[in-house]
Amino acid sequence: MSRRTVTAVALALVSALLLTGCGEDEPPKGPVGPPSPRGEAPVPASGSPFWVDPESDAARQVRRYEAEGRTEDARVLRRIADRPVAEWPAGDDPVPEITRAVRGAAAGNRTAVFVAYNIPHRDCGMYSAGGSHDAGAYRSWIDSFATALGDAPAIVVLEPDAVPHIVDGCTPAEYHDERYGLLAGAIERLKRQPGTRVYLDAGNPAWIDDPGRLVEPLRRAGLARADGFALNVSNFQTNDTVEDFGTSLSGLLGGAHFTVDTSRNGAGPLPGDRAEAWCNPPGRSLGVPPTERTGDERVDAYLWIKRPGDSDGPCRGGPAAGIWWPEYALGLARRAKE
Repeated sequence: MSRRTVTAVALALVSALLLTGCGEDEPPKGPVGPPSPRGEAPVPASGSPFWVDPESDAARQVRRYEAEGRTEDARVLRRIADRPVAEWPAGDDPVPEITRAVRGAAAGNRTAVFVAYNIPHRDCGMYSAGGSHDAGAYRSWIDSFATALGDAPAIVVLEPDAVPHIVDGCTPAEYHDERYGLLAGAIERLKRQPGTRVYLDAGNPAWIDDPGRLVEPLRRAGLARADGFALNVSNFQTNDTVEDFGTSLSGLLGGAHFTVDTSRNGAGPLPGDRAEAWCNPPGRSLGVPPTERTGDERVDAYLWIKRPGDSDGPCRGGPAAGIWWPEYALGLARRAKE
């Protein structure tokens, strides 16, 4: 799973989620891992409450295309480069990336968006395997993560896959109690930061299709102290599908709010129940640009959590999970409606 504007012009508009579960004969449906570290040069966004990274892989690719005279490709790729995308801080030391993003966001009075993705036994040992080597290391990592956020306004999507992989049985039972405790502790620690909102990942409706199965696991993982749950991370389910699911789950959780990852759901999921439909599916499109104007009081934001153009893993000709794939990014941007 789980990793990545020269002039930032982030547009605020509207809408949707990841993953699909792991069966015995196929890998778990997880997001790609964290992006690689980047240099300084923060440039604030405009037209959106969220920060745009001027040194994202997409922004660098735009500059490359311009230098090569590929002006039309550069123009199209700005549909990614000029919009706010979540940062996935490194699993060894999250502080440098968080510090850079927080400073960049502060310069334009923006909110930085992050993914905390370092839980032990991550992704069931598949494409985005890794994470902290034990519970103590994870607690230290989360403490460093939270401390680096300071008082800045920030959104943190917490541990994609972690709860759904408990629900579907992909994560071995002997790790469940520890994971619940780590997630609850992470929420508690992050919420000590006055400007931080936390959304605990709850998968997507193509993975855990019965929202009732998520209720008790989310509660055990400390959802009551979070700001809500996150849906569709790194996945392709449409906004309508995700919001119907999210509304049902919210009702079972006393009206909890949620966010939707709309980074790649503009064309919906790959049709035909094809193998690894979650992994670099062809013909997909960017979704609604990031915004807090969702038109639904329970949907706090549409966010680009998965970094469009980062590979899901070594499938369909893609590089390793989390590695920038410019050809795939260009395809997503070309097919975008906005």
